[in-house]
Amino acid sequence: MQVNDKTIIFSTQNYSYLKEEILQSSHFEEGNIEIQTFPDGEHYYRILSEVEYKEVALIGGTISDKDTLELYDIACGLVEGGARKLNIIIPFYGYSTMERAVKKGEIVTAKTRARLLSAIPQAYFGNRVIFIDLHSEGIPHYLEGGIRAIHLYAKPIISTIATHLAGKNFVLASTDAGRAKWVESLANDIGVEAAFVYKRRMSGSNTRVTGVNADVKGKTVIIYDDMIRTGGSLLQAAKAYKEAGAAQIYVLATHGIFPNEAVKKLQMSNLIEKIVVTNTHPQALALQSDFLQVASVAGLISENLITIRSF
Repeated sequence: MQVNDKTIIFSTQNYSYLKEEILQSSHFEEGNIEIQTFPDGEHYYRILSEVEYKEVALIGGTISDKDTLELYDIACGLVEGGARKLNIIIPFYGYSTMERAVKKGEIVTAKTRARLLSAIPQAYFGNRVIFIDLHSEGIPHYLEGGIRAIHLYAKPIISTIATHLAGKNFVLASTDAGRAKWVESLANDIGVEAAFVYKRRMSGSNTRVTGVNADVKGKTVIIYDDMIRTGGSLLQAAKAYKEAGAAQIYVLATHGIFPNEAVKKLQMSNLIEKIVVTNTHPQALALQSDFLQVASVAGLISENLITIRSF
């Protein structure tokens, strides 16, 4: 049987925008799925494209329980349809902050989601799961069986955005000491100074910023974090850098979640000039504006899929 020379790209419904971007490359072929939702909330899926003995990629973040199950169901259907290889691209891995138990009885949902992915049947030549900028480096180790995990880093994208915003005359900063090593590594790559804030835990749920470790007076500060949710910690850090004399503050993040009125709260603080995130989460696209700008990871994913196809 002859192997198709193009990878067929499928996606869950909420990640069709990334599929469309990747399909701009001539290396890929569009995969089609029929999806229906019945009145009782159950879902119907049918793989319309021929996938037997072909290399397949499926894009879908675990951004909700519904999206996670949709990803699982479609992946199972692709393997049952005879896919030669299955590449599952998860731009944003939900529950990534629940990667370990702190209190007795806590469920490590990052692990239970990984077990669900591990239960997807194996394609003839194996399954691969591709993550982007995971919150915890240990998450790929939760995958079981013969799945190969690939962790892509968005460093090149973040570096390009940072230098576009401020050249090389800025301080790259983190929201706390926990991300300081990652930020320091990126700052060294770019050739700029790094900074972080000191925090003191006041209670189980409250922290207070107590200082800044670097001189930021009169300088442009770009705060980087792997994800932004409500923005509470980000605002604390931005306030600390502003009080330390920062001239202007920009924010970069790989994943922009922004539930409820998070973007409005960040903009109304008047502490931040602009936020730039990538499109690993569809919510960021829905909220983009002059204040919130969105860069694409489609090129990063395409390059990786082309590279690993040769193995």
